Amino acid sequence: MKCAVGVDLGSTTTKAVILDEERRVLGRGITNSRSNYDLAVDVARTEAFVAARFELLRRKVTGVAGEAVLDRLLRAFRLEQMLHQLGRLHVLMEEECGRAVPAEVRKETAAALAAIFRRIEAEETDAFAQPEAPRRSDFFRDLAGSAFTRAAEAYDAAAFDRLQGLFDKCIIRAENESLALGFRDHIGAALERIGRPADIAPAVDGAVNEEIDDAATVGTGYGRARLPFPKEQIRSEILCHGLGAHALFPETRTVLDIGGQDTKAIQVDARGLVTSFQMNDRCAAGCGRYLGYIADEMNLGLHELGPLAELSGRPTRINSTCTVFAGAELRDRLSLGEKREDILAGLHRAIMLRAMSLLARSGGVSNEFTFTGGVARNPAAVRALRELVHDSYGERTLNISADSIYTGALGAALFASRTAE
Repeated sequence: MKCAVGVDLGSTTTKAVILDEERRVLGRGITNSRSNYDLAVDVARTEAFVAARFELLRRKVTGVAGEAVLDRLLRAFRLEQMLHQLGRLHVLMEEECGRAVPAEVRKETAAALAAIFRRIEAEETDAFAQPEAPRRSDFFRDLAGSAFTRAAEAYDAAAFDRLQGLFDKCIIRAENESLALGFRDHIGAALERIGRPADIAPAVDGAVNEEIDDAATVGTGYGRARLPFPKEQIRSEILCHGLGAHALFPETRTVLDIGGQDTKAIQVDARGLVTSFQMNDRCAAGCGRYLGYIADEMNLGLHELGPLAELSGRPTRINSTCTVFAGAELRDRLSLGEKREDILAGLHRAIMLRAMSLLARSGGVSNEFTFTGGVARNPAAVRALRELVHDSYGERTLNISADSIYTGALGAALFASRTAE
């Protein structure tokens, strides 16, 4: 099977989308962007090709029962990936413990690490047995970070800083080194974990052996100049987000993309071609990177900010979203007794006010409007945007795809598909 691949190398996340010969989405992959951009591209592509093989399986499975087995197999596969990465993280932290922890507390620290990782692995295995559990982050760093913090605090609060320091030193290395995450690496163990059902095992063997040929690849994104592709295989973010949004919602005429490092307000025509745009790319204020700083200050996963802000009963008025002063302003407001959820609600509204200014300068908001990028997954951001658009422009159709974060990669894959043809 020939396919087309689009890669969006963002400042915060790297995404990949694979299209089949009929331009249907075959697979999507995402990872944290790293200082080693080549590695981030490799990981996102690996994840996309894993998803592609599961999609090939899904096309061969029939009936509700088959779908249920396949969903369970996918969750088992993700569990095997997670356990593999946790194992590597544990090894790295033990090695760091031997180098950096004082001799008098080294033994007890190693014992604490062993107990903490046993607890995390047990929690992950228990979560696998609960298929109705709420959606979690896509990123190993977020999942491992929140799990490790909880387990370390519960195990020994007095040693928490030392344990957390070891985690902080090793988590990026664990992400960078845990590359054995492909379909063939873990599908066998995942199949065994669900009892190797006879009605799906042959299809799994077929998916393992299926040839998927990358006929063309196009790259885009904030870091596109660093992509290991020839110049003719690179497209601008503006073009890719416009085309990707049009592919998802053909009546779209206005696109807002809030990524990790920049915000883009784009106007497109009936073919998805860009007619005008405005972009904030000189400051991370109001972007995903800013929310990342806030999450770090509050010791939360990035995916936890929106749901917490949604609990607010009285949003704080925020006058600035300067990333440089984010930590200091947050601490000042907390010291004054303001609630975390109220501060977060105010921050989300302030971010959307900046986006509204860009939209106005690009040409306003048309009747059908699409919100893309990672921040489109944040419920508090969506709520603030919806309210502000209604106040300024009246009733508008706001489109948000469940896969909005992949919009740029989808546009790149569509360009790649045209190249292949």
